[in-house]
Amino acid sequence: MVLRCRDIPELAGLESITLRGGHCGGDNEVRWPYLAENRSFRPWVKGGELVFVTGIGRQRNPENLAECLYEGKECGISGLVVLTGDAYIGQLPRVLNQLADELALPLFEQPYSLPMVEVTEIISRAVVTSERVGSRARADSLAESLVSLAGSREVEAMIQRCLPGVGNLLAESSDILGAWLTHRGNQCAMAEALGCHRNTVRNRMHRLAGEVSGDKGTAKNFKDLLLAHLLTQ
Repeated sequence: MVLRCRDIPELAGLESITLRGGHCGGDNEVRWPYLAENRSFRPWVKGGELVFVTGIGRQRNPENLAECLYEGKECGISGLVVLTGDAYIGQLPRVLNQLADELALPLFEQPYSLPMVEVTEIISRAVVTSERVGSRARADSLAESLVSLAGSREVEAMIQRCLPGVGNLLAESSDILGAWLTHRGNQCAMAEALGCHRNTVRNRMHRLAGEVSGDKGTAKNFKDLLLAHLLTQ
């Protein structure tokens, strides 16, 4: 799962952002938000950024905004957001919407009254969340593939050979193992999801790893439990 341009106006708090042109590029992946302060943003982007243009500190006329679209297309950004209002860029020229359609580069209009700090925070959180969900989905898909190839009985036998006696342990600890996978090991997020203190999460993880037989070490034992959890879901 990834965050795409077409998802931006659907995010809670960003409903006032409107897609004005470049609808064909709505599936472009948003890698990160970037606030453009210079006339050219080419040196500062790597591709996949949702670039914001405010007009603060640098006048943005229709010609320059068109240059931003052309430059954005060449740099591989995901889309361009222009802030409009009485203070700086008063109105989004219709010709820009048409140019965005021609370039298939999403062009958004954002009211200047919507604070940028809130916008970038919402988008950044959405990007991180989508990455976490994607990582979990990829891990689940790999586990499902292994089970389908080997068969569930063979997988269970393999787990018992490698991790003898962990059957009950997996059942009892499915909540914390699932939370670890969902939040990629972020103990603060895990604690919030499980409704407990961070120290409780840390102690449970350490105890679980200690109950796995062998001398591989705490970290390796816990990783083995995570893999076994995935394979048995």
